[in-house]
Amino acid sequence: MKNNFMKAVERRSNCPVAYSLDYLGDKWALLILRDLIFTEKSSYGEFLTSEEKIATNILADRLKVLEQNGFIESTVSPEKKNKFIYSLTEKGIDLIPVIVELMIWGSKYNPPGAENLLKKLSEDKEGVIRSYREKLFARIKTKVG
Repeated sequence: MKNNFMKAVERRSNCPVAYSLDYLGDKWALLILRDLIFTEKSSYGEFLTSEEKIATNILADRLKVLEQNGFIESTVSPEKKNKFIYSLTEKGIDLIPVIVELMIWGSKYNPPGAENLLKKLSEDKEGVIRSYREKLFARIKTKVG
C-alpha cells in the first residue's frame, strides 16, 4: 500500500486546530521534532536510534514533509558529504511550548520518563522554554553567520 503522506497538505477549514493537525497530527513528525528540541540528535542515523523505532521509509518521508513545510532544514554534513544534518527553523522552534505541554500532559497520565525535565518545567516552565529557544536560535545564527 502506497503511503500518501507526501501529498500536498490541503486545508480543510480555517480552524486553527485543524490547521495544526494537518501538519502535526502524525506521531512520527512530533517525535522527530521532540528529538531535535530535547536531544542532540540531528541526523537520519541518530533519529533511527530513538526508543520508538521508526521505520526507515517513514523517517525519510517525515523528514521530507517537515522540511517541505518549513519546520526543519537540512544541510550537508561537513564531515561526510552524503550525510544530512537537520535543524529546526523558527517555525519549528515555535513549537517548543506545544511539545512541552504535551510532555506535561503525558507525564500526568504516564509518569515514568522525563523526570528531570519535568521537575525543571514544574519549577520554571517559561525559563526552560526560553532556554531551549535560545539554544536552538543560537544554532541557527551560527550556521548563518
